[in-house]
Amino acid sequence: MKKTELITAIAEATGLTKKDAEGALNATVATITKALAAGDRVQLNGLGIFETKKREARTGRNPITGETITIAAATLPSFKASKTLKDAVNK
Repeated sequence: MKKTELITAIAEATGLTKKDAEGALNATVATITKALAAGDRVQLNGLGIFETKKREARTGRNPITGETITIAAATLPSFKASKTLKDAVNK
């Protein structure tokens, strides 16, 4: 499902216009993004948990040249599905 299809489904399910549904979806994504950037955790019951995880710096190897390189540490977004969502998908 693409973003436009999701917007259409939200509009149909809620009775909102497509423009209002797009605004609500964009605001939701922006709010989750801002919370994760601030180091917060976002828990949506029935859906799951959005949080960040730290990945340590490590060494890697360039597959073409064989040269050893250092891969910098990073903070990555993570999503863990709730049991409710897992059960719904596995019906």
